[in-house]
Amino acid sequence: MNLEFGGFIMQGAPLTDEIAISLSQLIDDSQATNRRDPSHSDLDFIVQKAELWIVDPKNEGRNVGKAKRLRAVLYWALENDIKKGEKLVKSVISIVKASGGFRKDSINYTGQEQIENLMQAFKSTGYGLTLNGEIQPVILDNLSEKEMSEALHNYIRRAKQGVEDAALVAGTGKDLMEAVAAHVILKKMGSYPSQANFPTLLGQAFMMVGVATSYYKKDSSNPEPATHRFEKSLYELACSINKLRNKERTGHGRPFLSNLSQEESISAIESIGVVAEYLLNKLELNIKTT
Repeated sequence: MNLEFGGFIMQGAPLTDEIAISLSQLIDDSQATNRRDPSHSDLDFIVQKAELWIVDPKNEGRNVGKAKRLRAVLYWALENDIKKGEKLVKSVISIVKASGGFRKDSINYTGQEQIENLMQAFKSTGYGLTLNGEIQPVILDNLSEKEMSEALHNYIRRAKQGVEDAALVAGTGKDLMEAVAAHVILKKMGSYPSQANFPTLLGQAFMMVGVATSYYKKDSSNPEPATHRFEKSLYELACSINKLRNKERTGHGRPFLSNLSQEESISAIESIGVVAEYLLNKLELNIKTT
């Protein structure tokens, strides 16, 4: 089952280093008096379903505990196949919830500390985990400056890896590029023009961190920096991708118009990640040097 938020479909649940550690602790029953579900056979099923069985220590004949086993698979996915890893994260949370792992009165209760650790790990991804195991979008405006930056970087990382739901920022009406542009303007000006069209909003964000756009007029007395052509191309790329955005978010949650192929959509998402990362990095460098 996919997670859906008002037409926005999340194919998996975010995966980071912190989530990999916290999620592994959630199923660790090595210190418990009695064995808790999910069992090793439960893990067999969901690891195979996520197509990660080939890197599972159990498949390699190693006798390891559930926590160490899951952590090994998630770390491999984090480095090599984030989509499969995110699918596994969602499956683990679902099976822990179905087993009663989030209920204090259940024999399979995982423990308040373990749940709170995982909740904290999710917070910096732009998603939240409730005490009863529900994954929900976080309102980015409610995050601290550090958490906001971490959330946007996490979206960017996932977009660069072609994760489809990363193109739209859950809990907002913005796509990732628009969210980053708004964040830049808000940081520099204290507010941003919510009614501005995308090219204007992005152009203002570029300008505020010293990045060139198509509207840049070079000083005829000085040669144009070599980076300007690159930056102008990034601006045009972002604007062209924005035109492909599926504003109504129909077509089974896909972020782009339905006449785009899957391969074209993934390329567009990866490109969004490249432009967004460049702009966000420029903002952070700008803040450090002022």
